[in-house]
Amino acid sequence: MTAWAVVPAAGAGRRFGAGRPKQYLSLAGRPVLSRALAPLLAEPRIKGLVLVVAEGDDAWRDAVGEDHRVETVIGGAERCHSVLAGLDALAGRAAGEDWVFVHDAARPCLTEAEVAALFRALAGEASGALLAVPLADTLKRADDEGRARATVPRDGLWRALTPQVFRYGALRAALAAAIAEGELVTDEAAAMERAGHRPRLVPGASGNIKITGPADLDLAAAVLTARQE
Repeated sequence: MTAWAVVPAAGAGRRFGAGRPKQYLSLAGRPVLSRALAPLLAEPRIKGLVLVVAEGDDAWRDAVGEDHRVETVIGGAERCHSVLAGLDALAGRAAGEDWVFVHDAARPCLTEAEVAALFRALAGEASGALLAVPLADTLKRADDEGRARATVPRDGLWRALTPQVFRYGALRAALAAAIAEGELVTDEAAAMERAGHRPRLVPGASGNIKITGPADLDLAAAVLTARQE
């Protein structure tokens, strides 16, 4: 089973308000990005990793160091553009049937066990897979005034995480088609779904959080402390 990884890290992180992209902030003594990459780089079945960065950005070097399995390319305006740029960089090396793991640069609490669970789920799977967590909270739909209008049934609803893993050729085609038709999908599974695929949902850890604000950084630190990392 041949696999690759693409990590979009071209976002500026303006919502975080830290003055620098959130993937470069320190988390328990290491950059967030370093922790996000580590479980992928620890997996021997992943042959190489493409890190997609913003033009003129060289802060990634502190997170990557001298690991020659990591190459960088310049990203685009939206996540989908950056992921497609990462896939384009694999052209000529990745075969159409190879698997590609796409992981958020701001998810520093991914575990090697979750990566292994995805590999197990891919055996005999044609449509790919993604980590996800079944929703446990009661969901409310709001009106224009911010008042609860309805309770939304949560049966069958999951919260999508990353990595998300798909065949190289199919994912590249699905993302290119979505972008060409003006649909800026927010994750790779959405592109695959609109192309007719039904990716498998693999239960992930609730601690595999995405850093979007200062409170998330504190929560990630608590997760890592609980794991003694």
